[in-house]
Amino acid sequence: MTDPTPQTASGKVLLHFAMSVDGFVAGPAHSMDFLAGAGNRPGLIDEYVATTGAVLAGRQGFDSAIGDSRPYGGAWEGPIFVLTHHLEDARPAPDITFLSCPVEEALEIALDAADGKNVEVFSPTIGRQLLALGLVDEIDLHLMPVLLGDGIRLYDVPGAELVPLELDGPEPRQSVGLRYRPRRGASGSAGG
Repeated sequence: MTDPTPQTASGKVLLHFAMSVDGFVAGPAHSMDFLAGAGNRPGLIDEYVATTGAVLAGRQGFDSAIGDSRPYGGAWEGPIFVLTHHLEDARPAPDITFLSCPVEEALEIALDAADGKNVEVFSPTIGRQLLALGLVDEIDLHLMPVLLGDGIRLYDVPGAELVPLELDGPEPRQSVGLRYRPRRGASGSAGG
């Protein structure tokens, strides 16, 4: 599967995640181990490095997975804003600003800091809130060929109303067909 078009910087608000086939964007305790060895379309990381102006993240993901690491393997430099209810115990880190404010205010701060480039939202919880407010321009997913079975879901809102999406790309259809088979003999695979 190829990405439809190169990413552009136009001040968009992006929910940007690698996701397992069963809808998890992180494993238990925000583990990102499922990304190990994942290959991307050539130039994809460079596109995001060039078009991202700021990152908006959640506190649990920051404490568990992000910490002092930088997005895109350290290739991206820029402001990261971490939304938290507990500023008092936030661990300072370079280029990290902790915010305790409504999500829409945090987004405005990130957009201002992005200086016309995109804001990437690296938190499904913040993403859900922004979706509910109509403040998301694009959901950018990279489907990973793995079933995690547990972890942090992209969108987990029991009883929520349907959120219709449009395919953003050259193909006129609304669904994407993928076909996988379990890899036999690999660690953790079906059929051992």
